[in-house]
Amino acid sequence: MPEIQMPKLSDTMTEGTLIAWKKKKGDQVSAGEVLAEIETDKATMEWESPEDGTLTEIYVQEGGKVNVGDKIAFLRGQGEEAPKQEAPEQKKKSEAAEEKKPQAETEKPVPAEAAKKETAPPQQQGVGAAVSTARAETTQQKPQAREQKPEEARVKASPVARRIAAELGVDLSAVKGTGPDGRITETDVRAAAKTVTAGVGDGATKPQAKAPIAVKPGESARIQLSGMRKIIAQRLVESLGPVPHFYLTIDINAGPLMEAREELKSAGEGADAAKITVNDFVLKAAVMAAVKVPRVNASFDYEAIVQYADVDLGVAVAIEDGLLTPVIRAAQDKTLREISALAKDLAHRARNKRMKPEEFQGGTFTVSNLGGMGIDSFSAVINPPQGFILAVGKVTKIPVVDDCDQVMVGHRMSITMSCDHRVIDGALGAEYLKELRHLLENPALLMV
Repeated sequence: MPEIQMPKLSDTMTEGTLIAWKKKKGDQVSAGEVLAEIETDKATMEWESPEDGTLTEIYVQEGGKVNVGDKIAFLRGQGEEAPKQEAPEQKKKSEAAEEKKPQAETEKPVPAEAAKKETAPPQQQGVGAAVSTARAETTQQKPQAREQKPEEARVKASPVARRIAAELGVDLSAVKGTGPDGRITETDVRAAAKTVTAGVGDGATKPQAKAPIAVKPGESARIQLSGMRKIIAQRLVESLGPVPHFYLTIDINAGPLMEAREELKSAGEGADAAKITVNDFVLKAAVMAAVKVPRVNASFDYEAIVQYADVDLGVAVAIEDGLLTPVIRAAQDKTLREISALAKDLAHRARNKRMKPEEFQGGTFTVSNLGGMGIDSFSAVINPPQGFILAVGKVTKIPVVDDCDQVMVGHRMSITMSCDHRVIDGALGAEYLKELRHLLENPALLMV
């Protein structure tokens, strides 16, 4: 029977926190029985035992953070014994001691004659990190022939630029060349090195560590980032940085929607949980419009645009720690009432942190509705690799001019479409919003 390892419970999960063990050491456990409660970067969920057995060893105590794939427990079958598990602290000490072994134990001595021939020139003797990582190689080849990373081997760069990059510790794959055909020059490398010194390394923005803000008693507090909040911050930077956003906004005549809603109410809808809301109409219309204009149901894959066969609808749900986007799979095959029921169920379980990993992974586009919180209109950030996101505001009563040029009270709702310009052009986005408007202003089409 295998040792139990920290599972990968979300697509972005790299570590998990063991919130609680539902079984104690010595307990019998059946396959499918809840073994532990684990917090990922997106939710806290109950984790079921993969097999039958006796919980013989617990390697990680409650509250401990563990990398995905690390051992956390051992389920002993009949006749099996649990292997000895080195404590995490002792394991780290052992690894550190291994790294600090003298060079004489890990490397063969270099003959004196060969050492004379292969002595690094003065400008390379103080390289530091670049030399230390290639130390084993310098006993067999000249320092100038530093082994290149696969991504560096494909980079166009002059020999001088490569040598300077090795000396200064610059990753060539992250440097933009200004030479002919994008070739990286010595000037490009030195400019990149200055950026690294200023606190931006490896071609990506990395803010310098700041000292903790002084907190005066009784005035404020320093709140530690949860795994979810860290991922949200990372994803937003990944989105607004490389993804070229542009925005399209329309105002919907929500009068027909409100009338349809009132008709359903007067017809004697069931319990509150079963009521069709304005947001349910929006979700159904967003799905149907994507079926009518399938090219928006796509994402950018650098080598191609991937157009999806199914409309997997992400529904943004605000929770205490941030935001989750549970997904309604194959939403194009579901009725208005089915979408309504699924959206409510997913939102309820998201807020109670009781979702399964597959329920919030993927999604071809997302709908975010802040109308219920009193927001008139807003622009949302795309959730990569999705091609767009819809931001829905509240239904507002405003004076409008009818077809007879008479001023009357009307209901209007603002919807903003944030588009990835690599996937969706302005005309394509406008075509989608035109279809969305038609469906929302004729809600009977959503109930067939």
